[in-house]
Amino acid sequence: MNNNQKAPRPNILVEDDKPPSIRKSEEDDPLSLAGESLRSLLTPTPRILEKKTSLVSHHRKTTIKTKVFRKKFYPLISDKEWNNWQWQLQNRIQSHEKLSRFLTLSQEETLVNRTSQLPLSITPYYLSLISPDDPDHPLRKCVVPNVNEWLQMPGESDDPLGEDQQSPVPGLVHRYPDRVLFLLSDFCSTYCRYCTRSRVVGHGTIHPSRVRWEKALKYIEKTPAVRDVLLSGGDPLTLADDRLEWVLSRLRQIDHVEVIRIGTKVPAVLPQRITPNLVKMLKKYHPLWM
Repeated sequence: MNNNQKAPRPNILVEDDKPPSIRKSEEDDPLSLAGESLRSLLTPTPRILEKKTSLVSHHRKTTIKTKVFRKKFYPLISDKEWNNWQWQLQNRIQSHEKLSRFLTLSQEETLVNRTSQLPLSITPYYLSLISPDDPDHPLRKCVVPNVNEWLQMPGESDDPLGEDQQSPVPGLVHRYPDRVLFLLSDFCSTYCRYCTRSRVVGHGTIHPSRVRWEKALKYIEKTPAVRDVLLSGGDPLTLADDRLEWVLSRLRQIDHVEVIRIGTKVPAVLPQRITPNLVKMLKKYHPLWM
């Protein structure tokens, strides 16, 4: 490169940069975007490496730890029940009293405020992977409440990502020019203690309502700069197949939406949810990113 040539402008935003406003000015209608001026900020569509998908086998490998756990705590539960994702949801551990039957709780875990902001919820499957006696076990620290999580330092916010201030319609966050965060519900099968959305998740405030979804979809339809939609919540994969498909089919009808992503932890905490029927349905709307 000679001295007269300018270095190419990067097409990413560094963390120290303030995200550009989606409006031309504060007085503008939120649906009015400065499309041309934002063109240089748009990122290219992810390259699809493999277009093939395969159905999930009904036969799941079970770890020795899970086998021991089931034998001790669920001896009468059949494989069919254990591998049913709805059974897993119905039998989540949601109280400290019940949790203490499975784990030896530390003092920090015992002293947690019972009326905490983020509810306790762990699937039996995921609990089977957690050390019952080690409070420093990595998976345990992710999902078991600890009194230290209620310490709030000066400058900390309940909304650390500023999502509430970037929501043009309920359940939709439009922080970056070419992408939106679409919150389908506030329900997760297992609640992570580090959740940045703990102020709303698990409280029943974001209902999986088609009326609310329609408002978000209409905003996306009227905003051609949006090319990337991230479905989140809550966890989208805890919805029934037909409800999730309704959202995916509507998004695929919007020409300017190129990328659909699903933010989920289900494969890790509730793998029973990945059924052949779910995979078959998702395949119709490929490519999808998770």
